[in-house]
Amino acid sequence: MSRVAAADADGAVEIISLRIEVPRECDGWRLDHFLKRRIGRLSRTRIQDIIATQVTLSDGRRPRSSASVHAGQIIHLDRPAPIEPEVPRHFDVIYEDADVLAIEKPAGLPMHPTAKFYRNTLTALLRERYPDEPLQIAHRIDRETSGVLLIARTPSAASWLKRAFARRAVDKSYLALVKGQPPDEGVIDQPIKLLDTPSHVMMGPASDGLKAVTRFRVVQRFAAHALCAAHPETGRQHQIRVHLAAIGHAIVGDKLYGAGERFFMRSCDEESGDGLSDELLALFDGLPRHALHAHRLTFPHPRTRAPMTIESPLPPDLVAYVARL
Repeated sequence: MSRVAAADADGAVEIISLRIEVPRECDGWRLDHFLKRRIGRLSRTRIQDIIATQVTLSDGRRPRSSASVHAGQIIHLDRPAPIEPEVPRHFDVIYEDADVLAIEKPAGLPMHPTAKFYRNTLTALLRERYPDEPLQIAHRIDRETSGVLLIARTPSAASWLKRAFARRAVDKSYLALVKGQPPDEGVIDQPIKLLDTPSHVMMGPASDGLKAVTRFRVVQRFAAHALCAAHPETGRQHQIRVHLAAIGHAIVGDKLYGAGERFFMRSCDEESGDGLSDELLALFDGLPRHALHAHRLTFPHPRTRAPMTIESPLPPDLVAYVARL
């Protein structure tokens, strides 16, 4: 199924405005390389065309493709709104007070706008549900990952929580259903980095990568699988997925690090149409998303500074999958 730009009631192409902040790990990159990573699998020619026609800097200038970007810099992108794939548009609130929201993010809901998603994102849903609040998401989890997510309700709470994550004062625990029989417990200490591969999103172990450490222990064993509690001591992109795959125990349903990049890229195309084919679903262990769940967060509360723990149980889709093992 082809994807075209969305139009308003009068048939005019709707334009969406995105503010893309450059993360620390992309400091010093060329603008075209950064956008190629940030907005998906586009050709170099298409990226250069987007920069020439849709990208401006905060001062209103149009940059060159070869311009360097810097951590914290805001890139402004005005582009035609896409027809978006369907996603879950409901989330439950686990806890709330004047400073913090803790929600249960459903698998499949992206957090921020991308080339494929704009309205069907958590940030858009938060604006709809809390239109008068300056909410800020305090950390990130992958689109296919479900579970606990912290959201600050005030600028001061946002600043406190983001600093807490940066200084590793937040204890994160995930539940991951993996293939095979890993050791009862272990520590995976392998630097990882973004790899130069066709998808431009694949991370991998690399001696010159950023330090990454994950502790894990087996919670329950099955004939050919194990449910593990995983505790990332660092917060690298895709860290748990990369580390578990690196020791030979990929997460069930992981399209990128389990089935492989070629099938991951096919799934991106199919999900933009009528959904995953039976063939691809079988390659993904019969699970349409990866079996990773953000189970528990312990963090210092931004007002009281006292430790607070928020938990989310394994969601129904993973409970049902485990019951069949």
